[in-house]
Amino acid sequence: MTVRIGVPREIKPGENRVALSPGGAEALRKAGAAVLVQEGSGAESGFPDGEYAAAGARVVPSAAMAWDADLVVKVKEPIPGEFSFLREETALFTYLHLAAFPALADALLARRVTAIAYETVSEGVGLPLLRPMSEVAGILAVQVGARGLEKACGGRGVLLSGVSGARPSRVVVIGAGTAGRNAARTACGVGAEVTLLDISAENLARAAAEIPGRIRTLLSSPGAISGAVAEADLVVSTVLVVGEKAPVLISREMLRRMKKGAVVVDISIDQGGSLETSRPTTHASPYFLDEGVVHYCVSNMPAAVPCTSTLALTSATLPYILRLCKAGIVEALRSDLALRAGLNTFRGKVTCEGVARALGKDYTPPDALL
Repeated sequence: MTVRIGVPREIKPGENRVALSPGGAEALRKAGAAVLVQEGSGAESGFPDGEYAAAGARVVPSAAMAWDADLVVKVKEPIPGEFSFLREETALFTYLHLAAFPALADALLARRVTAIAYETVSEGVGLPLLRPMSEVAGILAVQVGARGLEKACGGRGVLLSGVSGARPSRVVVIGAGTAGRNAARTACGVGAEVTLLDISAENLARAAAEIPGRIRTLLSSPGAISGAVAEADLVVSTVLVVGEKAPVLISREMLRRMKKGAVVVDISIDQGGSLETSRPTTHASPYFLDEGVVHYCVSNMPAAVPCTSTLALTSATLPYILRLCKAGIVEALRSDLALRAGLNTFRGKVTCEGVARALGKDYTPPDALL
């Protein structure tokens, strides 16, 4: 049986990515799948409809037609305007971040959707589908942080690099995972003085070995975070607990001790945020001031560079989509440990322990349902 894969256009405000590049569509067609791409889905990423058609995909005029598939692949979680498309017969493969979106979790459960979250697909201790966007977000965090430090955005009016007669800025990165290491590497690359904190000495040692430049590493603790944040010009928070809400590591009181016009970039905002003062913002209006500190809390940061992001995301997700096509959705979930770790909801049950804990819902091991 031919598996039908739908690629609807992303409608979350400011979302410019598409879940599948034309090259990805071609690979799926060669594997025997039928690919339905909604008109205009790739336009903002630089992929016109004609490239999808040339790749063998069928370009369809409506979201309803793209959602009428065995498997829908997206970038961002469905928003309320898309809830009506959710159904038991269509599996969903996308970033979900359900800990921050209980209304979506309820909709998926009520409609008995097989929902597989990119961010919880696991290979060993790695998160292969979160990694590419974490790389992008880490690099972007330094770019948007530097912009936030400009006076026009409410910032202190300092350069990250410094110049003759003016010292470099101090950048604090919380978390030495993929996003944190990329943020630290980028900040060091432009000449900033970087402090990197993590609860793992092993992660810190790895980062120190990889990153040249002005970097010091600290084991993370409330006291260490408080002291480092107070001295910082730019703070990038990248903390992640798989499937769960991000822990609040920076309190309002800590912000009050920061320099006026300093900047905080909360990459963790799509999991609820790691600052007491964080709230989601958009690419159209990314910054806000609270306690005299500039906040950047855009929940889909990689959409700022959609061409790069779409290519990187497709490269990561395509092998898993091919597995789902080859074996069928349920059989692939039965046989593939990585995909099964990604399963968040199935037949009206929460099948990811971290999500269940974050939402206060009962957890059902996926093995019991598959």
